[in-house]
Amino acid sequence: MFTIGDFARHGRVSVRMLRHYDATGLLRPAHVASGSGYRYYTGAQLARLNRVIALKELGFTLQEVREIVDDEVGTEELRGMLRLRRAELRGAVAAAEARLLQVEARLRAIESEGHMSADDVVLKEIPAVRVAQLTATAASFEPENIGPVVGPLYDELFRRLEEAGIAPTGPGIAHYEDAPEGGGRITVHAAVQVAAPLRDGDLPIVDLPPLVRAATIVHRGPMDTVLPTAQALARWIDEGGHSALGYPREVSLECPEDRAEWVTELQTAVTAP
Repeated sequence: MFTIGDFARHGRVSVRMLRHYDATGLLRPAHVASGSGYRYYTGAQLARLNRVIALKELGFTLQEVREIVDDEVGTEELRGMLRLRRAELRGAVAAAEARLLQVEARLRAIESEGHMSADDVVLKEIPAVRVAQLTATAASFEPENIGPVVGPLYDELFRRLEEAGIAPTGPGIAHYEDAPEGGGRITVHAAVQVAAPLRDGDLPIVDLPPLVRAATIVHRGPMDTVLPTAQALARWIDEGGHSALGYPREVSLECPEDRAEWVTELQTAVTAP
């Protein structure tokens, strides 16, 4: 048998933790000396200790840990729990990183206030363009809701284009409108320019109407950080006495693997001043 100090050393835990596990019933000593009260453990108890620590690190409460180890959960079940927890943690990290990007974008928007040159915005006519597109609904126009919708849409769009033997002939064009059901929900269209006949079905091909008067601005970098650019465009529209007609189109001019080098033109239809 091991003394509590030896068992703690072999288990790579603290004596204090072992005492706590004893008090809570998670891991009782194999023997307690009647006179001294010294705790003794066996080598076989390392297996239970390992399960307790693993489950605790996976985020289970001590009560849940006790129930699981008392049920003698096997190695494969523990590994399954680990895989699930790993996926949950990765999702949480991705969500936290996305929130940080949005905070940074807001900060850049604050820093850019009053520093935008009128030369950044170009007023021009956008001709009609034929596109293949897929459509879905996002909970709102906030970047954290748009990104998870438009990304998979484009993946599926390019897969279907390849299946149909249709090659894109121009840039991707994401465009948006209020969803019919309301409630702030947004209809998201992931489109790409093609030269093909109009069609319905699982790969719709449609003509996007022209924008007779469009205020445009170029954004450089990932779309997660588009907010300062979009708000600079909005301020230009307002200060010039225009009114925006709907949401801006996002035209992907350059999309290299490094998202920091993306180049996207925002095109907003506007009224005359």
